[in-house]
Amino acid sequence: MRRLMDHELTTLPNGLRVITETMPSVRSVAVGCWVDTGSRDELPAEAGCSHFLEHLLFKGSEALSAREIAETFDRVGARSNAFTSKEYTCYWAQLRDEDLPMGLGVLGEMLQRPAFRPEEIASEANVVLEEINMNEDDPSDVAHDRFARTLWGDHALAKPVLGTRESITSMSRDTIEQYWARRYHAPGVVVAMAGHIDHDDAVAMVEEHFGGWDGATVEHEFHPAAVAPAAGIVTRDTEQAHLVLGGEGLQRGDDRRFAFGLLNHVLGSGMSSRLFHEIREVRGLAYAVYSFRMPYADSGAYGIYAGTTPHQAADVLTLVRDELAAIVADGITAEELERAKGNMQGSLALSMEDTSSRMVGLGRHELTGVPHLSLDETVARIDAVTLDDVHDVARSVLTGPRVLGAVGPFTAEDLEPYLT
Repeated sequence: MRRLMDHELTTLPNGLRVITETMPSVRSVAVGCWVDTGSRDELPAEAGCSHFLEHLLFKGSEALSAREIAETFDRVGARSNAFTSKEYTCYWAQLRDEDLPMGLGVLGEMLQRPAFRPEEIASEANVVLEEINMNEDDPSDVAHDRFARTLWGDHALAKPVLGTRESITSMSRDTIEQYWARRYHAPGVVVAMAGHIDHDDAVAMVEEHFGGWDGATVEHEFHPAAVAPAAGIVTRDTEQAHLVLGGEGLQRGDDRRFAFGLLNHVLGSGMSSRLFHEIREVRGLAYAVYSFRMPYADSGAYGIYAGTTPHQAADVLTLVRDELAAIVADGITAEELERAKGNMQGSLALSMEDTSSRMVGLGRHELTGVPHLSLDETVARIDAVTLDDVHDVARSVLTGPRVLGAVGPFTAEDLEPYLT
């Protein structure tokens, strides 16, 4: 067992890791089973399989039906769900401390012994197809998806997490079961817990329910992305244009991530940001405008989203492009830097009061290899960022090739001039 600041980490003999953080003042526990696989790890015939599998595991095992899983959590007031990303999948529950053994037993059964009943695969495929339909009916989701596909091209990160209608419709039981057998192994799983829990007790419970699981460490194919200026447009006769302009960002382990986070806040994260103030508050050109970051193992992205009427799209894109140029040329002000630091530090402190937020931080960092930092250490890293650090990362990141994802009554030729 290894002590990590506020956390404790134990690796079981089968390679599965258990990481916990004790919060004595609460009576609940958030537990997450983090699996080291996501959409980037899928073969062409498996497109969307990570997310489909997330749905299917809640259908139960030979010993436990979907209804029994739901009723077991429901009768104790627990919350349970799962989510899939490009790089990992997490199955989680939040429940009373006294109900933790039951929760771990259910999660262990789901992950290790899924039934894959053909009739349930067929019905859940329809559910996933409806989820795809829902996303495709949301033009802002379509614009973000088109941005990612245009940015990463043939790179594994371009793959949509949901897959496609064609891939889900044609996916067989054998494909799903083989993907599970290939990617779901004990050494690629982290069980993270935060709340009213003793680490040794947690390890004993995990060993009871997961100790018999085996398998080899899962592998990933990492390689640099080849980003080139391009516009990915979905032409629709819409009342509002949805625009996502950005480029390649920092990888998740980059030491400049704190400076980049502060830069993102000043640029477009929050109501005091430059883009929100100029585009919404001063000019009234958009209701929603914000910037974002997406860090991954071998690449990353930054982007700015805005929703505006089509005839104002040129004005909005010009303002975004001008603001990026201004930050590259002059950096940010001392006042902006201090406000961004206060925001990041305050938001972090507030998130530490929630068991789920702490569990997510523990599990994600342990699975992806990002160093675990205490609250004080993180605050110190943020405090240490200088104006020059922010300016340097702006010149490094914001001057790279830009791509645009958009939904509206446009062609690529209409919007390509805003890429430079």
